[in-house]
Amino acid sequence: MEFKSVLLDEKAIERTLTRVAHEIIEKNKGTEDIILVGIKRRGVPIAERIALLIEQFEGIRVPVSSVDITLYRDDLTSINDQPVLNNVDLGIDVKGKKIILVDDVLYTGRTARAAIDAIIDKGRPKMIQLAVLVDRGHRELPIRADYVGKNIPTSSKEMISVKLFETDEKDCVSIFEI
Repeated sequence: MEFKSVLLDEKAIERTLTRVAHEIIEKNKGTEDIILVGIKRRGVPIAERIALLIEQFEGIRVPVSSVDITLYRDDLTSINDQPVLNNVDLGIDVKGKKIILVDDVLYTGRTARAAIDAIIDKGRPKMIQLAVLVDRGHRELPIRADYVGKNIPTSSKEMISVKLFETDEKDCVSIFEI
């Protein structure tokens, strides 16, 4: 892989997540019944950061949970016929709630679809919305994010790399040529 450029540095990520948090509050007319669900791995710390920002703005801490969609990924059957689901219990009751799925990069839509399947298996939420730090295009399924930090059109020969302090000890979004 060949490094091309840094698309978002630490400050840009902070500004972007601040805007997304405000958009979530505005679109949902407050924070009532909102639950943020981070898609493991990097969606979880992004969801936690958004929850902290919402708390700063509204004075209310929205619940945060996570979903590990390993079992639900339709593209993993070629790797293993019995993938392991690492998070059977979301730790929340989704019935009647506004679930906001949070992930780092939206690409084909398969991860988001798998996370939606996992959540619906646990109950019937009032609605499910999707928030992503980066939307790079190339959808294979009819999935669209409700909240997008940055749209970054890419070619299929490029890769977006998200690094977060919680998992990688630094914050940045970079693009690489494959």
